[in-house]
Amino acid sequence: MTHSVRAHNGNETISDVLILEGFSYLNKLQILLFLVLLVIYLATLMGNLLVILLIMLNPSLQTPMYFFLVNLSFLEICFTTSMVPQLLIHLLVEEKIISIAACAAQMYFINIMGLTECCLLAVMAYDRYVAICHPLHYTTIMSCQVCALLAGASWFIGISVELAHTTWIFSFGLCGSNRIHHFFCDAPPILKMACADTSQINILVFIVAVLFIFSPFLFILLSYICIISTILKLPSREGRHKVFSTCSSHLMVVILFYGTAIISYVVPKSGSTTENDLLISLLNTIVPPVLNPIIYTLRNKEVKGALRNTLKKSIFSHRW
Repeated sequence: MTHSVRAHNGNETISDVLILEGFSYLNKLQILLFLVLLVIYLATLMGNLLVILLIMLNPSLQTPMYFFLVNLSFLEICFTTSMVPQLLIHLLVEEKIISIAACAAQMYFINIMGLTECCLLAVMAYDRYVAICHPLHYTTIMSCQVCALLAGASWFIGISVELAHTTWIFSFGLCGSNRIHHFFCDAPPILKMACADTSQINILVFIVAVLFIFSPFLFILLSYICIISTILKLPSREGRHKVFSTCSSHLMVVILFYGTAIISYVVPKSGSTTENDLLISLLNTIVPPVLNPIIYTLRNKEVKGALRNTLKKSIFSHRW
């Protein structure tokens, strides 16, 4: 099968499809990786769907914190689905091709989820800050309208910013080899294939990172400084532990999300092989979505109680 290219100022402009080489080097081990990823993908879907259903079916969980958790779980489902099914298919076929339009769409949706999650985690930190530092005004500040507005703003930022970002990247056209040493359409390798100077878009990427990635992280950090300061002022050790437990799950998710992002995009990879980079990138993209529902269920008494009640109701209604 041939993949069309055409001349463009001495280079070859890719006008048809791209080849995501990904884990081709694993040869027959790709089948084993397929099975592992399939299990993880199904676990991610079931875990996050379970969290969503538990919150929707239990009135005791219909609070601002769990409203934002529903958004987070839905986001994780979308993020994983925008990447893993295609990877599973590519692990089974010899030619791992993707059209340029599909590549742009994949990059768009993946980046939407990443940017939205940054904003959503900051919103969840604000919710915990209000609950712990201003408990008497919590219901007034975190009203249903405010929660909907904050969640909607997070999604709007991700959708609108990444639409402009992705459109600009692909407006340059792609030149050179149509082979990408990655398992999904990520911005850095695509930018390297641009037919024109990408200095301006690199500036845009930096601005977006500062405004919508580092700024939310700084906000989360400041929120937890205030939260921890308030907790330390509580008189009893038991009271401090009880209050901190209400935000420990969110803190773990933040560390997991930003920790894996830093390993993937910030930590220098000098001396490491492309194969190692791919494995690190794979772990950093599939581990957080599957662990987040586990973190929120195993470390949260309210969610575990809701799960027990739901199972009891299900068993009781089935018997009768």
